[in-house]
Amino acid sequence: MALGELLQRRTRLGLYAELVGGVGRGLDVTSYPLLSGLARIGPATAVRLGREIGLDRSGTSRYASRLEAGGLLRRAPDPQDARGVLLSLTAEGEKVVAVLRGRLAELLAARLGGWPPAQAADFVAGLERFVRELRDES
Repeated sequence: MALGELLQRRTRLGLYAELVGGVGRGLDVTSYPLLSGLARIGPATAVRLGREIGLDRSGTSRYASRLEAGGLLRRAPDPQDARGVLLSLTAEGEKVVAVLRGRLAELLAARLGGWPPAQAADFVAGLERFVRELRDES
């Protein structure tokens, strides 16, 4: 089934590798979901971010350290919990996210470029609806 193949870890890692190639700064296929997750949800604790992207706190913290060393992420005290730490993107991290989003748009356009325009538009609309309904149910 195509959806099963799309959700396979190896499929995602292949896509991530195309996106992050040459960026450096601690960004690779394993830390990409963390950067992408922060871009989606904004500042978050390692626990909250980990839940969002499917990693445990330990993995989230480890990848955050790499991104922090690369200047893409910062840690700051959590104003809601004096013992907590919030992870957030730096200005440089936001620039990298913009580059990655551009790369993703180009990649998708290239993959759909050979499709009849109506079929490509239907696919995009259907996928957006599918994701929206999944999100609304959770």
